[in-house]
Amino acid sequence: MTLRTVKTNIVQSIRAFRVPELQEAAQGLGHHFLYVNLAQAQSKQDILDIICKEFNLSAQASKNFDSLYDGMTDPLHKSGPQPGFVLVLEHIPAHAKFDKEAREQLLDIFREAADYWSDRKVAFRCFYSFSVARAPSAEKAAGMSPEGIELLEEGEKMPTDKLVDVSPMALRMSSPFNAGYWQTAA
Repeated sequence: MTLRTVKTNIVQSIRAFRVPELQEAAQGLGHHFLYVNLAQAQSKQDILDIICKEFNLSAQASKNFDSLYDGMTDPLHKSGPQPGFVLVLEHIPAHAKFDKEAREQLLDIFREAADYWSDRKVAFRCFYSFSVARAPSAEKAAGMSPEGIELLEEGEKMPTDKLVDVSPMALRMSSPFNAGYWQTAA
């Protein structure tokens, strides 16, 4: 079984797991399986809205990270016994509008939820992946440096000039911030 070696209350990178396998394992255990693809999200509010919609949480839960935590804990606990949870947050944005700090804050909410459910002896496993920067499109050329590297608002260079589309397995095996890993062999 896929989840046999995974702690019961954890937030971790999806890495070598595949979403269909996680879904099958959740069903086999009788756990809730919740999946969200955040690839289209551009801001913190987009992420909150998408998660609440896909996880069928109340609109109140999309106000901020604290309300998201509240929506994933007390109301569910009070609604009756829970068999366990397997969540997948796929393609968390990795760009200037949702920076590293915002990504960590989001993951911290899920870590706190895992702790909440652990205290209640309910399994809560959350798997995530980050979106990876891709080679810029022609319409984004206006925001490029002379070398063809995308610039952030502060003028910091994003290493997207050397990035290419890669297989899902490769995406699971490396951090999106390891630009050297994504460089093509010349």
